[in-house]
Amino acid sequence: MSLVFYQHPVCEKHELGAGHPESPERLRAIRRHLDATGLAAKIQFEEAPLATREALRSVHQEAYVDRIFRVAPQEGRVELDADTSLNPFSLEAARRAAGANVAAVDRVLGASTSETRAFCGVRPPGHHAERGRAMGFCIFNNIAVAAAHAIAAHGLERVAIVDFDVHHGNGTEEIFRDSEKVLLCSSFQHPFYPGTGANSRAKNIVNIPLRAGTDGAAFRRAVETPWRKALDEFAPQLLLVSAGFDAHAEDPLASLGLQEADFQWITEFIVDIAERHARGRVVSTLEGGYALPALARSVAVHLQSLGDL
Repeated sequence: MSLVFYQHPVCEKHELGAGHPESPERLRAIRRHLDATGLAAKIQFEEAPLATREALRSVHQEAYVDRIFRVAPQEGRVELDADTSLNPFSLEAARRAAGANVAAVDRVLGASTSETRAFCGVRPPGHHAERGRAMGFCIFNNIAVAAAHAIAAHGLERVAIVDFDVHHGNGTEEIFRDSEKVLLCSSFQHPFYPGTGANSRAKNIVNIPLRAGTDGAAFRRAVETPWRKALDEFAPQLLLVSAGFDAHAEDPLASLGLQEADFQWITEFIVDIAERHARGRVVSTLEGGYALPALARSVAVHLQSLGDL
């Protein structure tokens, strides 16, 4: 089995302004670390394609998608919210980020492929983007596009999303709340941005709010039993991962205490579920993570566990 890693140079040209934590350097730090450790030589790199408008409209309002295409600037910057903006490269980067997820789903669901795991090393991230609103650094909801594509194009009836980003993926929950075909298992610091998720009541949502200061051992105890029970009962045909690494103890934007070993553990947990229910098929996409050395190390252990590298 080989691990496929989707990327594109334009994802490093999407910039949100000087000092913004969601910077192009995130992707550069990851690639430098993969090269330095020799992991890059074990990974198959592919160029992320552009997501079509139809793919984006599968989870976003048509008027919203049209607005993003319309306001994307040829020069300068357009603000979408206090944290999220577009520069001249942002629309293409966002389409490549969503397109990477579509391509990754196609790759791992290929009838004769041995490549059952893929990682999308792209930005902007996506899990805060709602049907009709950009927010929290996110323009299009990449993981939601992946799930919708797996269902519409491949006929899957049960797709699970595991989101361990430190922030609640409010957009993913809004898009799939009460869906019979998507199960969302999510952990996040609470109370914290965006302030949602703690009181979700949908049957297909298994949210685990975590207090500030929660360490890796407490994280594992909190998520293992409820997630495993829900995932085993759901028996997903595909596992999708919103892989945010901002729950790391070194991250400057949050207050959880996870270490690389915890990201290794949760990845192995996801792979075990995939092996038992989904023929090993996993697509993971980068969400948060803003302490660059910790991000690079955490992505590396995630990829090692994902691809058995």
